[in-house]
Formats: sequence, C-alpha cells, structure tokens
Amino acid sequence: MLNQVQILKSELDALRPLGREQEAIIMQKFRLDWNYHSNHLEGNSLTYGETKALILFGLTAQGKPLKDHFEITGHDEAVKWIEDIIKQKRPLTESFIRELHSLLLQKSYEVDAITPDGKPTKRRIEIGQYKTAPNHVLTKTGEIFRFATPEETPAKMYDLMEWFRQKQANLETEPVLLAAEFHYKFIRIHPFDDGNGRTARLLMNFILMQYGYPPVIIKTEDKENYFNVLRLADAGNIEPFVNYIAENLSRSLEIMIKGAKGESIEEPDDLDKEIALLEQKLKGVGQKIEKTKSKETILEFYDDSYLRLRDTFFNAGKKFERFYDTNYYAERIGDEYPNATRHKLKESLTRFGTNYVENLFFLLFSYKHFSGLHFPSESDFEAFISVIFNKKYYFINTGRVSEIIIQKPYSEQLTDEEINLIVNTEMKRHTAFIEDKIKEIQAQ
Repeated sequence: MLNQVQILKSELDALRPLGREQEAIIMQKFRLDWNYHSNHLEGNSLTYGETKALILFGLTAQGKPLKDHFEITGHDEAVKWIEDIIKQKRPLTESFIRELHSLLLQKSYEVDAITPDGKPTKRRIEIGQYKTAPNHVLTKTGEIFRFATPEETPAKMYDLMEWFRQKQANLETEPVLLAAEFHYKFIRIHPFDDGNGRTARLLMNFILMQYGYPPVIIKTEDKENYFNVLRLADAGNIEPFVNYIAENLSRSLEIMIKGAKGESIEEPDDLDKEIALLEQKLKGVGQKIEKTKSKETILEFYDDSYLRLRDTFFNAGKKFERFYDTNYYAERIGDEYPNATRHKLKESLTRFGTNYVENLFFLLFSYKHFSGLHFPSESDFEAFISVIFNKKYYFINTGRVSEIIIQKPYSEQLTDEEINLIVNTEMKRHTAFIEDKIKEIQAQ
C-alpha cells in the first residue's frame, strides 16, 4: 500500500500546481467529509446533510443537541486553522497540540462520570489542558485498557514530540508511516479528557499535509475496521493500521488527481449526501411565513444583514485593486446612487412604498485595464452582488449570470458564514478571470 501511495503522489505532483478554483473545490469536499466522518465516528448525531448545512449555510438541525453542533463548528475551525498553519510552515509542538484541542472543543463543559466506588458524579472537561483524571476504557471482553495516567502524560507527550522531531529530521523517513505511527502513539497516551480521537486524526492529517498529501478521511461506515486495526496495534502489530491509513490515503489521492485533471470528484455516496442536504433544507420549506416584505423588514435587513455584507464585500474587493490601473466602488439602494443612507432609504420607502426596492440593493467593484500588461482580449472586470426582494423571500445574486446564492425568508438574517460564502463566490470568479488572462499571455 505504501508503494501505491508513492505512485499516486508522484502522479499528483506532476499535475501541480493546481488552479485556485480547482484546489478550493477539492479541499471543500475533503473538509466537509472530514468534519462529518471524524465527528460521527465519536457519536455525533448530525447527518452529512445537517453537517453541510451547518458549515456552509449556518443552518441548525432541529431536535439535535446543541453540543453536537458545537462539535461540528469547532472541528471545522480546527481544520481551517490547520490549512492556514500549513502555509506558515509552523512546526508541530505540544503548545500547537493544546491550541488545536482548544479550537476543537471550543469551551470547557461537564460530563457524567462514575466515582471509584461506583457513584454517579460530574467531571469537568478542560480545553487545551492535559487530563486530570484517568480515562481508561472497558473493552468488549470486559477488560480495562489503560492509557497513560494523568501523572505520566506530560513526560509521555514530551517523549512523543522528541520521537517525532528525530523522525522528521531524518530525510529517509516515510511520511505516511510517520503520520500513522504518530496517530497511534498519541492515542496510546490519550492525553486529554475528551476529543482524543478527533485530535489524533487532525494531527495525522496535519503531518501528511505538511508533506504535500491530502487528508485521510476515515469513513464512519468503516468504523469497525478502523477500531479493529487499532486493537491489533494495541496487541503489538501496527502494520495492519499503517496499511489501513495508506489505503484510505490512496482514495484521497485518487480524488485529488481527478480534481486536478478537471474530472468529477464525486464518489458513489455523494448523491446520497446531496439528498441528505436537500432533506435538511426542505425542513424549513412549507413553514408558515411569519414576515413578508414591508418597510420594516427591509430596514431590518439593511441594519442586520446588508451593512455586514457591504463591508465584507468592500474589504475583499479592495484586495484586487493592485492589479488594475483604475478601480471604483459603488453601491445603490433603489434609485439612490452611489451613496445611499439608511435615512434616505427609510424616507423613500415611506414615500414610494416597498416597490422602491423591488430589485436592488446593488454592490459593485469595477476594475479597468490590467496594470502593466497587455492582454489579447478585454481585461476589465466587474464584481457585483445584488439583493432581490419578493413578497415572502429575499435573494442574493452574484456575478454576470445572476446566480442565486442565498434565498431566505424575512424572518432570517444572513449569518457570517453565508456572507463569506456570497463574497467568496464572487472573489473566486475574479481570481479565475485573472488566471484565464495569465494563460492567454502564456499562450502567445
């Protein structure tokens, strides 16, 4: 399996560098799968559709525990943090691990526990701190499997990091073997009161991504095989565990190679995932509409959503100004252009009614003449976002094709996640435009 991984890695390296859009699509798939499966392995109740709806759209799942939502959002923060840290080439240290654990669990909490004499009690789980109580587990045979004690943990973590530094310094070290062994050694210590499995998989993937590999996704349907090879490693035979990790890494490499070639990266179960997401979205459809379009709901949208959307779009759009000779930013609300204010909006709504803003809140960045370069075709670009209001819903559109990104009832404001999705969609369209122009020059 290690040989197969090396062959696939060489094939992927030959296709690098990937385009930004290609890599963003691939990494979003990995991130969603990673968030869902790693949490579901530990008993999280959110479905894939609920997980995706929460991460991409900020939609919570009705009837599911709040803790399960925090687990998903915390894990997603940890994954995004790792992606940023990879670019910074930050080394793996104990403080790094504790910081990652804090991001994962987000805040301290209490869990049910049993005292040594068998009485029920509460135990506090602290984030970013090594365990303060034993966390042994009961096996299927009724035996107790013992991890490191709280007293042993600091020394064992120090030894683990020393072992890792020495292995990483050796140029002949096999990255996949290193990542798999680190995962297992970390699990054997079980240094935290909670979140050890998720942290182990995050750290394993951090090591792999440092070496240019994609993350390993251990699927919840394969839970028994995953735990079985870990038990074999507990019995002194780690080879099946290493092969298991390599096999799953091969699948991730194949997905990334397909994406790099511009092929579909959908897996056989992706249709089921999309249906699960649709199911989650449909839960809100058909509910009684509490609010309709009115002066009050439009002003509420202006205060609670539009201003945040405008500022996010403006800050993102400014980053592209360096590439052009001339740039300008504008916004329009109804007929007020370019500097509409809340006072003018309220005044016009009172005077003309809600049809005054039937079509537009409109945000625009216009970029003229790519700086210092001559392109064979037109190099001007316009990035824009518009808001359409109908009787029951408002819609957010981006781009020249007026693609609807968000549709929401007036009773719901935009979340920060949704605002970032809207703005990033338009920014990605701009980066793809620039990359196409660069290819034009290279082809001359």
